[in-house]
Parts: sequence; C-alpha cells; structure tokens
Amino acid sequence: MSGESNYYGPVVNMTGGRQNIGINHGGTAQDAELRAAIEQLTGLLGELRPYLAPDQDRAVGDALPELVPDRDALRERGVVLASLAQIAATVGEVGRPAVDAVGRLLALLG
Repeated sequence: MSGESNYYGPVVNMTGGRQNIGINHGGTAQDAELRAAIEQLTGLLGELRPYLAPDQDRAVGDALPELVPDRDALRERGVVLASLAQIAATVGEVGRPAVDAVGRLLALLG
C-alpha cells in the first residue's frame, strides 16, 4: 500500500510560490447572483409584511435570518423558502413579486 493516496475533496499541492491565496472554485459570479437574489427577496418580503396577518408576519420575521448566501444551507432550508412563497401567495397580486423571487432563488439552487 505504500505510495497510494485516497483523496476525498479538494487537494492542493504547492511547491514554492509567493502570496499563495488558496483555491479559486470559480463561484464568484454565481455567489454574486445568489446574493442579489437573496437581497431582492428580502426587500420584497419587507414590503409585503404590512399586508400580512400577525402570525404570517412573525413567520416571515423568523425566516429572514435563514436567508443566507450559502447554497448548501439554502438547499437544506427548502421548507422555509416554500413557506415564504406560500405566505406571499396568500395576499394575491401584492405577493406575486415575492413568489417569483422565491422561484428564481430556487432555480439558482438547482
């Protein structure tokens, strides 16, 4: 078994060099798009809150901290996103932009 290696995840080998920063996974454009989608949704939810029933408003307030620009975390919080879309849909046309924003965010998550 001498000389065998099993790698699970990214592997970086550096010999020498200066000012090495780390791994560029090439996700900056996607991250910016994800951040923009979250900011848009957060803004739309803020505009929607005056139209919500108190329990709906509380649910939106509780969900806002869950909206972080982390794809894995958001994928795990699909129920939260679905809940936000459902709440937004209950107020009709006023909530349509927020429902659409949730849809765009889910599309970004794949």
